[in-house]
Amino acid sequence: MAKKEVKGFVKLVIPARQANPAPPVGPALGANGVNIAEFCKQFNDATAEKEAGMPIPVVITVYTDRTFDFIMKLPPVSFYIKKALGAKSGSKKAGREFVGTLNVDQIRKIAEDKLPDLNTEDVDAAMKTVAGQCRSMGVKVEGM
Repeated sequence: MAKKEVKGFVKLVIPARQANPAPPVGPALGANGVNIAEFCKQFNDATAEKEAGMPIPVVITVYTDRTFDFIMKLPPVSFYIKKALGAKSGSKKAGREFVGTLNVDQIRKIAEDKLPDLNTEDVDAAMKTVAGQCRSMGVKVEGM
């Protein structure tokens, strides 16, 4: 079987189970000649088990014959932090105003969940990455 020629890549962040032809999905895929309805159906089926609204980064590979493949990544670290805190957003003035506090066990759990998408295989290094994201969101980290 001959290998398909890649036309390009499209990177999007789409809420789980909520892909539809409206922006940003429709225009991004339509410009590349992809069947938008087919992508939305496949994406929504693939995310059926995930929490509704969970932001899912997706990389769509578009081929010259107008077919596509896509790879779903894990949600951003900020999503896990907000979920652990029960907060809607991070601080507007990070470093001066704080929205909550996470302990080392919570940081470790987030790091272990996100580890496949990070650029390290070491949990301690992943914990430092998560702690840094916490600080930039105005979240205190206890015990690190």
